[in-house]
Amino acid sequence: MNESEEKFFEKRIGRNVVATAPKISVVIPAYNSSEFICDAIDSVIAQKYREHEIIVVNDGSPDTELFERTIRTRLEDIVYIKQRNAGAGPARNLAIENARGEFIAFLDSDDVWLPDFLASQYVFLQRNNFEMVYCDAHLFGMSSAYRKTYMQTAASDGVVNFESLLDLKCNVITSGTLARKQSIIDAGMFETERVRAHDFHLWLRMAKNGAKIGYQKKPLLKYRVRLDSLSGDSITRAERDLDAYKRVSRSIPLSETEQQIVDHRITGLEADLAVEQGKLFLLNGEYREAAVAFRVANRHRKSLKLAVIACLSRFAPRTLVKYYRANRASDIAFVPYQH
Repeated sequence: MNESEEKFFEKRIGRNVVATAPKISVVIPAYNSSEFICDAIDSVIAQKYREHEIIVVNDGSPDTELFERTIRTRLEDIVYIKQRNAGAGPARNLAIENARGEFIAFLDSDDVWLPDFLASQYVFLQRNNFEMVYCDAHLFGMSSAYRKTYMQTAASDGVVNFESLLDLKCNVITSGTLARKQSIIDAGMFETERVRAHDFHLWLRMAKNGAKIGYQKKPLLKYRVRLDSLSGDSITRAERDLDAYKRVSRSIPLSETEQQIVDHRITGLEADLAVEQGKLFLLNGEYREAAVAFRVANRHRKSLKLAVIACLSRFAPRTLVKYYRANRASDIAFVPYQH
């Protein structure tokens, strides 16, 4: 390690961290998560499976002073690493590089594991000779999400492989993932650029590299739903997913069938993005821009409904706004109002 690398991060090992290499290293990247981090850490400490270490990486968070005060009573139970802000991907990579476990379990700083998460996932992985496994999760944090699970909104059906992941027939929850460290390394780890959906890109590369992936249908964690999270608004979500598929097309060798899946997804996401932009323009009273956006959406995804919306946004926009507010109020709440 050279001098510049030494200055890049600081590492503190708590006195209660096991001296011998554990079987599993738990990786928790943290950024602006003072409000939730103790719940995440405590859910790992409460695991029935004890042969683990906890690595928390503070990714140059602006709330570092409060964050460190918040976790001070848990510092002796964790490996605490603080780095200059580089993004969640590099933060996870740094944790993996410092991990001593044969397996890596990922937990986001605002999510919570149920007590049997590690035990159940580890047994499931070993019994089926998987390189990576993930599970379902209970949604919590918003009243509209109560009593639902993650897979009720983004299902996983059938065999988990590169094509099913690419076509979103199988959807991975990062906080529900346990994987062999070597399989992650062999696939190239997380992307180091400041990109979104870097976890999706890694799962694809692992599958492309031959990693056997399994889905355990049990909900073994609680996945927090927040309006202020990166995945909270529809425009951001469409932009993130569109960027991810374009990166996949550029960076992963694809068969003709796989490229067709990617092209189909890109076309659909461009339509989704245009629709969301059209709704935002409509609510802001920018009717000409709304009409253009809806026409663009209809070019990508031909439908009578979109054609009618595009027509109304051009010739009767106030009627369309009135209808939308009356019938799609819940959607409007998720669209950021901008001036």
